[in-house]
Amino acid sequence: MRLTTDAVIIREKNISGDDRVITALTKDRGAITAFVNGAKRLRSKNASATGLFCYSNITLFKNKDTYIVNEASAIEVFFDIRKDIEKLSLAQYFCEIFMALSPQEEPATEYVELLLRSFYNIVKGSRPLSLIKAVTELRLLCLSGYQPDLVACSACGEYEKAKMYFDKVNGHLLCSDCIANAGEAVSRYTELPAGVLAAMRHIVYSDMTKIFAFSLKSEGLEFLSDITEKYLLSQTDRTYKTLDFYYSVKNGII
Repeated sequence: MRLTTDAVIIREKNISGDDRVITALTKDRGAITAFVNGAKRLRSKNASATGLFCYSNITLFKNKDTYIVNEASAIEVFFDIRKDIEKLSLAQYFCEIFMALSPQEEPATEYVELLLRSFYNIVKGSRPLSLIKAVTELRLLCLSGYQPDLVACSACGEYEKAKMYFDKVNGHLLCSDCIANAGEAVSRYTELPAGVLAAMRHIVYSDMTKIFAFSLKSEGLEFLSDITEKYLLSQTDRTYKTLDFYYSVKNGII
C-alpha cells in the first residue's frame, strides 16, 4: 500500500547503519512508526524532512505492519525552536503528549493542526510559553475524549458563582453552594479564579483558529498552566520525562 500525506515528526531515533526510525503524526493515519532508510547519509534527500518537529509531505509504503518512507519533502522545519532551550524543551514535551494521546490508523487532521499552531506560536514568540502549554494540553485532551464539562455547576446548573471549583479527576465544576456536599471528594477540587475559568472555557469551546487568542496576568497564566497539567496527568495516569526536563530548564536547574 502506498500513502502520501502531510505529517509532523514527533519522534526520531537513529538505528543501525545510516537508518532512522520515526513517529509521524499524519493527517490520514494518525501516529505511525516508519523507517527512513539512509537518513543519516550526507546526500539523503529525506534527512532534513524527517527530523524532529518537521512538518513534511511524506510518501510511505506499507509492507504488512511496517511503514517505510519512500520520499519526504519539508514544508516547515521549525528550526527556530532549537535556538532556545526552553522553547525546545516545551516542543519536546508536546511531542511526547501527542505520542501518548493521538489516534493510530485513523484520521488525525485536528491533532496535526493543533500541534502546528502550537509550534508556530512557540516560534513567533508573541505569547507566553505558559499560555501555549496550557492551551495545547487542554485542547489535546478535548480531541482525545477527555473534554471537561465547564458549562456550569454539575450539581445545580449554575453558570457563574462568586467561587467555582474544578474537579481535576472527573473534569467538572461545582459552585460555592454545592462544594459543601462533595464529601471526601472535596480534595479533588481546586477553586478557579474567574479569569482562569473564562480562559479554560475559551480553550475548550472556541474554534481552533481562536484558541490562543486570550490573555491573563502572569499569576493567572501560571495557575492555568498548573491546572491543565494536573488534569492531563490525571487523565493519562502517567508521567512525562520531557515535562520534568522542561521544568528543569524553566527553573534554571539546567
